[in-house]
Amino acid sequence: MVSIKCGWIGYGVALLVAATNVHAQGKLGVSDAWVPAAPPGVAMMAGYAKLKNTGDAPVTVSAVKSDNFHMVSLHETVIENDVVKMPELQRLVIAPGETVSLQRGGKHLMLMHPHHAIAPGDKVAVTFLLDDGTRVETRFDVRAPDSEKSGDK
Repeated sequence: MVSIKCGWIGYGVALLVAATNVHAQGKLGVSDAWVPAAPPGVAMMAGYAKLKNTGDAPVTVSAVKSDNFHMVSLHETVIENDVVKMPELQRLVIAPGETVSLQRGGKHLMLMHPHHAIAPGDKVAVTFLLDDGTRVETRFDVRAPDSEKSGDK
């Protein structure tokens, strides 16, 4: 009888641990995603969005992909000695409850070598790859290059 109780207690502890692991996860939400349109033949475009971790554990974006471009990467605009640079970010960690804005003059996506012309009104599929293997697929609206949204200034 004692071994049965221990067995059930052990089973209960295992379920509690599993439930805790499931609960302690980050979840990436993407909103206000857009790309300013560029003239045909332009090799690089930018992507902007708000990335929110709606979970209770950190989220790490380790890569970004799109079938519409040869390469997509995360970059950050920094000024060093009065020189503007845009180094690539190898990963982006977003704390629980935190929102990171991909915006002009800050962190942003570099969308390189589009496979076809992209015009205002189009939608561009972009996938964020997280360290835990999660893929977050979203669509970025393509807008006129002079378009401004709240928070993008």
